[in-house]
Amino acid sequence: MRILTARRTLLKMGLVAVALPHLFRTANAAARPAAVVELFTSQGCSRCPPADALFAELAERNDIIALSYHIDYWDYLGWDDQFATPENTDRQRAYGEVLGTGVYTPQIVVNGHIDVVGADRNALSQALRSSPGAGDALTVDVTSSSSNQNIAIEIGEGIAQAAGAHVILAYYRPRHTVEISAGENKGKTVEYRNIVTDFQTVGVWHGKPMRLEFPKTEIKSKGGCCAVLVQSTDEDGNPKAILGAAQVKTVS
Repeated sequence: MRILTARRTLLKMGLVAVALPHLFRTANAAARPAAVVELFTSQGCSRCPPADALFAELAERNDIIALSYHIDYWDYLGWDDQFATPENTDRQRAYGEVLGTGVYTPQIVVNGHIDVVGADRNALSQALRSSPGAGDALTVDVTSSSSNQNIAIEIGEGIAQAAGAHVILAYYRPRHTVEISAGENKGKTVEYRNIVTDFQTVGVWHGKPMRLEFPKTEIKSKGGCCAVLVQSTDEDGNPKAILGAAQVKTVS
């Protein structure tokens, strides 16, 4: 199942990809995030609010890139999740194929390859502790910079699979509070953090330094924030380990 496909061409986005020379200046390794944490959640699932609260703690951390994807397969339970999209559900299903987990909520995926029940604080803490110790920390430098109208993303050198790794832009809204008036969570008010509004594959990284530029208006129109993921895939295009990541903070 190929789910990491761009919805627009780079030309339509006004995005430019440039291969940089060997003497590319990478960021200090210490600036790399410790982990990318992806939560799959639903406003219609009674087990999700505790996971949403735990995820909100992660969203406050500067060393973690936290992204929440609202899925649509629980909408039939009586409440339509206003943030749910088929694309989010497809991404979770693709992870399920690779990890052998199927789909469930709340689910957390750490660095693209560690599955954790979303409300299990101890398991999540263990996953965050064990990933770097097992040699699975993010290994590719990704940095962002800003000019008056554009955002520039720079990806450093590293080891890439033969097919390369997908460069994904995940746009998100920092926070939104929802009063749920029907379904399993009827009567609850939940604050959601880092809500993914759209994600696009905008290039392929082959291990060489790479630079991407795109207009700030692209971020502003899709929630105000953006994360950049460099992610390996299987032969079918399903997501696997995340190799590098960076975060573009709210654009004014």
